[in-house]
Amino acid sequence: MTAVRRPRNDGEISQIERLCAEKGMKMTEQRRIIARVLSDSHDHPDVEEVHKRSVAEDPGISIATVYRTVRLFEEAGIVERHEFGDGRARYEETPATHHDHLIDMRSGKVVEFHNEDIERLQHEIARSHGYKLVGHRMELFVLPLDAEKETER
Repeated sequence: MTAVRRPRNDGEISQIERLCAEKGMKMTEQRRIIARVLSDSHDHPDVEEVHKRSVAEDPGISIATVYRTVRLFEEAGIVERHEFGDGRARYEETPATHHDHLIDMRSGKVVEFHNEDIERLQHEIARSHGYKLVGHRMELFVLPLDAEKETER
């Protein structure tokens, strides 16, 4: 199941902007644009992609500003950083509910999913080893099923 974010109406502030305000962060117009770009993203963009989308709104936004802003949002717990095995740090708005990721090694596509059986099993595993599970990240690296047929030839 892929997470779908509700589109915002023009003038409505993004979830990231709202969280920044709640944390008392100073929000420049450039930070607001970067926040909106991240909130509106469904594809876990890296900083270079966030920059590309941001300069479409304000050509004066530098890559350094995007790096600093994304790091600030990450340190505040507003965005999450992911390493999906492609050598790039990728980001998403910190989700309201937990989900895991399937990463297509061929296309780079990231699919968000939640599975109650997996969640239950992780708790059972931790408990069987004398621990209480307090958090986890699961990233499954996958290839399309038709890729197996190609490698068998």
